[in-house]
Amino acid sequence: MRAVVVSEYGVLPIVRDVPEPSVEAGSVVLKVEATGLCRSDWHGWMGHDADIVLPHVPGHELAGTIAEVGAGVTGWQVGDRVTTPFICACGVCEQCLEGNQQVCPNQLQPGFNYWGSFAEYVAVPYASVNLVRLPDEMDFATAAGLGCRFATSFRAVHQVGKVEAGERVAVFGCGGVGLSAVMIATALGASVIAIDTNPEALALARQYGAARTLQASDQVATQIRDLGGAHVTIDALGSSDIVQQALSSLRPRGRHVQVGLLPSGVQLDVGRLIGQELSWLGSHGMPAHAYPELLDLVAAGNLRPAELIARTITLDETPTALAALSAGTPAGVTVIEP
Repeated sequence: MRAVVVSEYGVLPIVRDVPEPSVEAGSVVLKVEATGLCRSDWHGWMGHDADIVLPHVPGHELAGTIAEVGAGVTGWQVGDRVTTPFICACGVCEQCLEGNQQVCPNQLQPGFNYWGSFAEYVAVPYASVNLVRLPDEMDFATAAGLGCRFATSFRAVHQVGKVEAGERVAVFGCGGVGLSAVMIATALGASVIAIDTNPEALALARQYGAARTLQASDQVATQIRDLGGAHVTIDALGSSDIVQQALSSLRPRGRHVQVGLLPSGVQLDVGRLIGQELSWLGSHGMPAHAYPELLDLVAAGNLRPAELIARTITLDETPTALAALSAGTPAGVTVIEP
């Protein structure tokens, strides 16, 4: 099969022929119909993830059709249309049995600790736990975002941040995760403030329901406090500076949800965290069993992830698009169709 192969961190990958994944017991192999280009893929390419072993094939948010079914996998057959969380949980550990597959200690992640979906085929381990059946009316490009960005934002906003109608929510960073968070928080009845450096991204945030947009600057926290402060802040990019601004933007007893990765770490104003009784919450993906609520909201038209797709590219265009993330995240979502 053809795949995007990283041979050296930070060096432009190449598209070349590699062996197709083999189907193992308990797994399936998917023909990749669409896969998203995400900032997490850039972090992996830059060497920020210790699980990656070179040479490597990135890609972790995907949708496709089942091409092979491994021994022991029941309820699924060749040709089924599916997506999967980027966290493939084992299904049998204590966390999985409690329903917390997103923090499974035995998890496997395509595009990180095994070869991912920037390819014509990809394996999905622990298939019985992790496959999500797609509605017939949902196209693959839309479904690919449900494997990571949109589902991650849905859980971060709704299940972790517990955003309620009438609350003010400040979303820092309006890439795919941030714009998804804007759309989801708006659908829940929140008043959303979107912050970014990119005017095009802010225009999309307004299109998806943001009540107010702010150009990123050192004054953002003051501007948000002047509006009454945020009940919830979300770092959808991953930046120590953003974290400080987000915590400074919160009302007393506000909640901060960290979604963006922080490979260089962060130092918190613990005095403010304690004195204002603020909550720092991490959110990491969403388990497969939680998808039905999200899919129902999409089917009802309350959430419109298809509108987030700004561009579709080929596998051959992917290496350049991945490297371009070094200069910043473009507005909207980029989908690869191998």
